[in-house]
Formats: sequence, C-alpha cells, structure tokens
Amino acid sequence: MSRITFDEALALYDMDLFELGDMADKIRQEKYGKKTYFNINRHINPTNICADICKFCAYSANRKNPNPYTMSHEQIMEIVKDVEARSVKEVHIVSAHNPDTGLEWYLEIFKKIKTAYPHLHVKALTAAEVDFLARHYGKTYDEILDLMVENGVDSMPGGGAEIFDEKVRDYICKGKVTSDQWLEIHQKWHERGKKSNVTMLFGHVEERKDRIDHMMRIRELQDKTGGFNCFIPLVYQTENNYLNVKEQITANEILKTMAISRVVLDNVPNLKAYWVTSTVNLALVAQEFGANDLDGTIEKESINSAAGAKSANGVKLEEFTALIKNSGFIPVERDSVYNEIKTW
Repeated sequence: MSRITFDEALALYDMDLFELGDMADKIRQEKYGKKTYFNINRHINPTNICADICKFCAYSANRKNPNPYTMSHEQIMEIVKDVEARSVKEVHIVSAHNPDTGLEWYLEIFKKIKTAYPHLHVKALTAAEVDFLARHYGKTYDEILDLMVENGVDSMPGGGAEIFDEKVRDYICKGKVTSDQWLEIHQKWHERGKKSNVTMLFGHVEERKDRIDHMMRIRELQDKTGGFNCFIPLVYQTENNYLNVKEQITANEILKTMAISRVVLDNVPNLKAYWVTSTVNLALVAQEFGANDLDGTIEKESINSAAGAKSANGVKLEEFTALIKNSGFIPVERDSVYNEIKTW
C-alpha cells in the first residue's frame, strides 16, 4: 500500500470529523484493540529561570510570571523518594534553560536518582535543553548526549519540537534550537540505542499545512532510526504569554489533527492524547480518533498549568483508570518504553 502524501494528508482536514475518526480508529483497533496505555509517572520541573523568551511560554520567569525558582538537589531527591515509595515508575525531568544551574547540576541529579533508585526510569532533557547546554558549555551534541547516558538518563522527552516550519518557529521561539538541530539531536540519541518521544505544539499561529509538514519530517526520521516511541500533539494554552492568541482552537480541529496524526505517522507506534493540554474529557474522546495513550497520572505539572491548563496536581490513579474504563476502553499500565505492566 502506498503511503499517504503531503497533499493527501492536508486534504484529510476537509473530511467529515466522524468519517476521519473512523479511519483513524480502524488503524488504532488493528494495532491495540481497545487498550489504552498510561504510566504512573511524576513530572519534576526543577527551575523556571530561562535564557530564552519563547512567545508561547508562560512557565519561564519573566514579566508575566515574576516568580523565579530553582530547586535544590535535596528538594528533588525528597520528591523522588516520596514518589518511588508509591510505585511511581518514571520521573520526567524538564525545565527552563537556566544559565546558572550548570551542566554538572543536571548530571549530578540524574546520577543521584539512578544510584539511589536504579529501577526508576529517568526521562530527561528535551532537545532544546541539550542544544542550550551544548552552546552554553562549548560542547558538541554528542558530548552532551554521552554524558546523559553515563549519568543515568534512560530516554528523552519530545519537548522543544513546537512546529518545525522555520518561519513559524522564527516567530514563536527565535533563538531556540532549530528544527534541523532538534531532529539531529534525536537522531543521535536513537543511534545510541535509546528511545525518545516527539511533540508538536499546535493551535497558535501555525497553519494546517505546517502541522502536516511537521508530521512528514517526523515520519522521515523515524524511517531512518525507528527511535520514536510516541507522537504527542500538544494543544497550545492561551493564557499568560506573548502570542496573544485570542481564540482557543476548537475541539473539532484538535480531534481532526489527532486522527490525521494516526494516519500519517504509520511508523510511530503510539499516539498520545496528552490530557494536560487537551483536558481529560477531550483526551478520552481522542481514544476514538486514533489515540492509544493518555500519558499518566503526572502528580504535579508546572509548565502547561502556568498557561491555563488544569493539570497542576495530576489525576489520582483510581480516577484515571475509572475514566478510561467508563469511556469503553481497557486501561493498561505501561513502562516508559511501552512494555505492558498490568491491565487494570
């Protein structure tokens, strides 16, 4: 069967929502039946002091968020100790581009976590953070990635991808990692035998064609490396940032984008409806539009909630599994690289 082309993918947006959903759902059912994956994870955002000013960001300390903070290693280890005692399987460590904390500060905390809790999966540092650290410390991407591996990082999150189209990227996050650099960093990570995720921030100033272009670039790299576990379309949050997008993207457009992702990305196994940015209810609906993963319980989240998402305190495990069941799907707990742990 020939693969969907750029023009064919773009034309899918003109389809009836439910017909499109049905198309994506068939692909999902073939791969996973009614299983919906999640993991028991904890997000830790150690600092919000950032050298960059991205127009869409409400998290970093600036005029719209005048509360700078940096956590100590002791504070981070206290959180890790607490969550590990409650069967959390993954810590997800992502923060701002802080020029003061230092490369060693990151590497030491990864090592401390891995030494104390070798079974805990450490997912850390977006490609944007890797690029920032490489520039700041005059190191190559290879050097930074090798140091991450040596100090216990197991996989990389997909943040910092935003939209790969250079014009849009230039407008929303000028000075940050470029699209080519982002893809290069993940390619190098995959070449080390490691897995990562990939995101797409949509619903701001990009156009539909930019989303399709983004997906096509992911598909191309995945053909080479096979290293992406999961694609995560992130819905832009409108509050407390400098993009001044007045109208929130519609649920219809979100679900169409989700379904098209499932059709286009035939080589990326998992499609995540990240409830943090879409709301829990819409994420549950997205299960019928191709999504087979809802991320996890999260426990605490600082980045998207700063921009208006209702995610600051996560979702309790029992509630999370009940929501999946009540929507007609089977909750399956997974580890960070998609091995099944338990069916709830």
